[in-house]
Amino acid sequence: MLNETPTERAALEWLYSTQLFGIKLGLDNTRKLLGVLGLPKEGQKYIHVAGTNGKGSVCAFLHGLFRASGLSAGLFTSPHLVHFRERIRDGERQISSAEISRGIETLKKITADWQTPPTFFELTFALGMDWFRKRELEWAVLETGMGGRLDATNTITPEVCVITNIGFDHQSSLGNTLEAIASEKAGIIKPGVPVVTIKQKPEVMKIIADTARERGAPLTIVTTPIRGYQIGLLGQHQLWNATLAVAAFKAAGFKPREPVLRQGLRDVEWPARFQRFDNENMVLDGAHNQDSIDTLVRVWQQFFQRERAQIVFGCVKGRELVPLLRSLQSIAAGWHFTNFESQRAELPEDVQGHLKSLYGDQMQSSVHASPEHALNSARKHPERVLVTGSLYLVGEVLAQLRGEKEWFQSSLQ
Repeated sequence: MLNETPTERAALEWLYSTQLFGIKLGLDNTRKLLGVLGLPKEGQKYIHVAGTNGKGSVCAFLHGLFRASGLSAGLFTSPHLVHFRERIRDGERQISSAEISRGIETLKKITADWQTPPTFFELTFALGMDWFRKRELEWAVLETGMGGRLDATNTITPEVCVITNIGFDHQSSLGNTLEAIASEKAGIIKPGVPVVTIKQKPEVMKIIADTARERGAPLTIVTTPIRGYQIGLLGQHQLWNATLAVAAFKAAGFKPREPVLRQGLRDVEWPARFQRFDNENMVLDGAHNQDSIDTLVRVWQQFFQRERAQIVFGCVKGRELVPLLRSLQSIAAGWHFTNFESQRAELPEDVQGHLKSLYGDQMQSSVHASPEHALNSARKHPERVLVTGSLYLVGEVLAQLRGEKEWFQSSLQ
């Protein structure tokens, strides 16, 4: 159990209140905040990961490789699924209640009179960086929040930059073309710092290659997945993520032996990525854009062949729903649209309306006020249950399945 203290709860409530300032892409506030704290720590090393899909999984594989090598590296990721503590951890543990309370109180005092208040993500990143220093960690793996060029994490200079698969997501902030999105992601590339990526769409690959060349950054393109290893995460795409992580680990100067590779790739855990529950009768997957939904469908068909699913679905506003629903329809036996704890949640009635615009009343569908009600509805049918559409929805369901609903904290960023 999490055993959250009242002091931690109050500190996190203040931190969450800063989400009212929204998402402000830019580096000035973060540099100022880190400067006041005396960060980044001299001598600390980083692997920086950006991309549209797979970056969290790549970070998890990297962290597993560090653990298998006997190194307690830091890990900074977002969003969290159940509790804020998931965002900041090392090989031994997550950030503690007392450390959150003290750290946020310090940040609150530092920024009390700032005319341009730092955002939730900027403050969270500063908290993580300060915790990594206090833990005296030599290495940390950092996942970008959104984009790359103007992301708060881009204030550091890493040993290696990693760019995972790039597709369409967050177009309102990053641009409406793959070239524009790729330019933002490639913004993490630093002069002379090795870059590792997988083979991308031609227009994306050109942006990454051109940026690397302009900045004198050695570029490695992973074109063949590793073979002969048991991978802790399911699906062919995770094999590519594992390969990318191994290439990045080697680019950072490590020469992992076979036992390290086998343990690091096998023992990795990363919830809500085709995560199975209830004797495989339920699958949780945080797929939320077209590429990740298409991948989810392929993995479902890989494991369950022609079986169809009772789909519990919820998403945030601003998604192009018709293509997502059309892709999932290929494995759908029925739909259970639900609200979830987020002001950004799309109304389930509106999502159902999009489905009906595609298929009329020929598809069974229902609308629910909460994920719990949607799950109860889905479980009345003989098919397996698939929960997807948003990491925020899946996090809420995960809390319920783990018996941690009391500690659940909705993640907006």
